[in-house]
Amino acid sequence: MNTEAATDAPITTVRGACPHDCPDTCALKVSVQGGRVIKVAGDPDHPPTHGALCTKVSRYPERTYHPERVLTPLKRTGPKGSGQFTPVSWDDALTDIASRLGAIAARNPEAILPYSYAGTMGLLQGESIAARFFHTLGASLLDRTICANAGGEALVATYGGKIGMHLEDYAQAQLILIWGSNSIASNLHFWTFAQQAKRNGATLVCIDPRRTETAEKCHQHLAIQPGTDGALALGLMHELITHGWLDEDYIARHVDGFDKLRPKALEWPPERVAQVCGITADAVRHLARAYATTRPAAIRLNYGMQRCRGGGNAVRLIALLPCLTGAWRQRGGGLLLSASHWFRGAVDAAALQRPDLLGGKRPRTINMSTIGDDLLRDASPTFGPKVEAVVVYNSNPVAVAPDSQKVVAGFQRADLFTVVLEHFLTDTADHADYVLPATTQLEHLDVHTSYGHTYVLINHPAVPPLGQALPNTEIFRRLAAKMGLTDPCLQDSDEALARQAVPSLDFDRLSSQGWVKLPLPALPFADGGFHTPHGKAIVDAPGLGVPDYVPPYESRSSSPELARRFPLAMISPPARHFLNSTFVNVTSLRSIEGEPLVEMHPDDAAARGIADGQLVRVFNDRGSYRCKAAVGSRARPGVVNGLGVWWRKLGVDGTNVNELTSQRLTDIGRAPTFYDCLVEVAPA
Repeated sequence: MNTEAATDAPITTVRGACPHDCPDTCALKVSVQGGRVIKVAGDPDHPPTHGALCTKVSRYPERTYHPERVLTPLKRTGPKGSGQFTPVSWDDALTDIASRLGAIAARNPEAILPYSYAGTMGLLQGESIAARFFHTLGASLLDRTICANAGGEALVATYGGKIGMHLEDYAQAQLILIWGSNSIASNLHFWTFAQQAKRNGATLVCIDPRRTETAEKCHQHLAIQPGTDGALALGLMHELITHGWLDEDYIARHVDGFDKLRPKALEWPPERVAQVCGITADAVRHLARAYATTRPAAIRLNYGMQRCRGGGNAVRLIALLPCLTGAWRQRGGGLLLSASHWFRGAVDAAALQRPDLLGGKRPRTINMSTIGDDLLRDASPTFGPKVEAVVVYNSNPVAVAPDSQKVVAGFQRADLFTVVLEHFLTDTADHADYVLPATTQLEHLDVHTSYGHTYVLINHPAVPPLGQALPNTEIFRRLAAKMGLTDPCLQDSDEALARQAVPSLDFDRLSSQGWVKLPLPALPFADGGFHTPHGKAIVDAPGLGVPDYVPPYESRSSSPELARRFPLAMISPPARHFLNSTFVNVTSLRSIEGEPLVEMHPDDAAARGIADGQLVRVFNDRGSYRCKAAVGSRARPGVVNGLGVWWRKLGVDGTNVNELTSQRLTDIGRAPTFYDCLVEVAPA
């Protein structure tokens, strides 16, 4: 592997795109010298990201050239979980994998399960040839719910799609509610527009149980109890109604069913909201007045607040707020949670993934958030066949899936055949029978959309693949050939896939410029025009009814007996310098982050005899996790923040915070409830 760039060689620049699960999807300029990437920088001409990169992605060469990169196929030689492997050839690995998957498929292809998520957000290296391969086999389908499904389905139920404000318009707002988002860490380029607004006199309010880096930079921080966002939204509606702050004209013309929500909102005066949310009644009143009387007023909603039992209903309620005040009428007014459905007219997902290859097959669907239980299930008429093989790509379920004791037990099954496409020996790769070396973003072609802005981007390979690494697309092409699958679409080249992905765009312009903006109206919902059948925002959604506050599964009010044993609510937001479990092994980033921590309020720590920096045990009925305590103002009383997602192997006991989280699902979207979790903390 080339470890030194030729310093006298010319420097070339390659256009790229950040592949990671972040709303920003930055345009990149990659500098290459002597066949080696020497720098990854943002593209200053890309309007939504304007040349700035987060600390994580600016270290991308360090990740690509990491000495621990997997650069040859590996076959397990030790017990599952031991991380003991020996190198093998691609031909030997794929021949054996094809033979074993073929034997399982001959019995019942639904016993094969793909497991993937957003390790790359790319359309090609995500679900293109991979989806075609599994559809051709008739393997089980995967319900990809682990991050955003509660909020996403709730937004679709309300607006008809995952659509919202233009990112750049936040600079025009005079009030911004940053709700369930640590934007400085996870949505940096929104934060730059919020800062522009702030310099122009806007007020910034952060709504988050944790005193994040973002909360510290806002004018006001409302540290509500986890899972009570829906109650706060109803309290704001109560004040809008009782003070006559509604835009009755906008509601009459562009909102369907508000009369059914009005009586529910009137049941939530500020005093009741204060009791449920753990804030003062005056804070509710002041926020409602500010939101109703400030123009333009914008909400940046993010996915942190929907990882509780009632997360879907909470998103529906919050999404209705700009409709009730008519905030959509002005540039700088409205709401953004996700912009991903704006791309529906530009991206042809069916052409990429080819669900038609299923033919008459109707395989079962397995929820990725309940993988712990599902890998341990026996065959049954309701579940179907026992899972005999898992092919993991773009994910690290042993670290990131909830209730990880069960996830580990599932992946340790002696009779489970596991193949993992990876860059490193992650917690999941340690349990694989085969680890196949995948390329990083600097080594392959891909096309990207965004869920935070409205630009399509292309990523050109900056350097050839290191070692024997291959793009995901090529790995599945070769595996399909080894299994004798002959449909020509399984051998489409990456360039052909890229053109199929965006058939309505000028591909040559995209390729040369690096990005193309979607042609969208400047004020998309000033006159309604939501993506619902009648163009109105929906209150009473089919199959869901009228949104309401749904309390957490685990809290002092909803489960008092459990709370007597485990009195602290725990949320598990990502550590600032990681992105889910990606970048955890990048030395410079891990040295900044330090070590796994649980943040505690001084009152909660003192009551338990815990000092700052002390090793503690965080536990509940699902498991136990040891880490250091960080005592300070980040945590509100009664809530602890278990920062994730560290690789388990880097933890004190080979565990991480998901030892404690639950496989229970949200009210809408079948999504996980990571932030709906009661624990106790004690000195270790």
